[in-house]
Amino acid sequence: MALDICLMLIVIMAKVEDFDELDRRIIELLSKSSQGSYRQIAKQLDVHPTTLIQRVKTLEAKGVINGYRAKINYMSLGYEYMGIVHIYSDDVVQVQKDLMEIPQVMSIYDVTGDSDCIVMISCLDREDFSATVKKISAIKGVLKTNTSVVMSVVKNPDEYVPDIMDA
Repeated sequence: MALDICLMLIVIMAKVEDFDELDRRIIELLSKSSQGSYRQIAKQLDVHPTTLIQRVKTLEAKGVINGYRAKINYMSLGYEYMGIVHIYSDDVVQVQKDLMEIPQVMSIYDVTGDSDCIVMISCLDREDFSATVKKISAIKGVLKTNTSVVMSVVKNPDEYVPDIMDA
């Protein structure tokens, strides 16, 4: 438990300036693609594989790298009905917990502004989309919603790679 608290403090206190050029290059490269063996990635970075492995493990321990997974284009799988739902609530914490139980909810953002939170939803068809919006509206504590239909995804947040080399 004490180790977990220490790691959380490291994550909170870490800034991009705290990482050297090699760490930044590793982060940038893995942000773009984590495919390939440690040996292949180390060769691209011109470092020994053991050095790379140690650096990656340190970045994982600091919470900078949180996992590795495929980037899925859900629209290509048939989830063509996507929406952004602004939620107004009198119990935002409980509403957000309840939203996490809805499979069609892709992401939940705790925000400032007019609404209390914003969710992204992805559905197979119009009926599923309508039912999901109604399910969100029926959550206890939801006062009202405002839904926008996503026509197309121009830039996916999963593809965002910050310019950390010049930071």
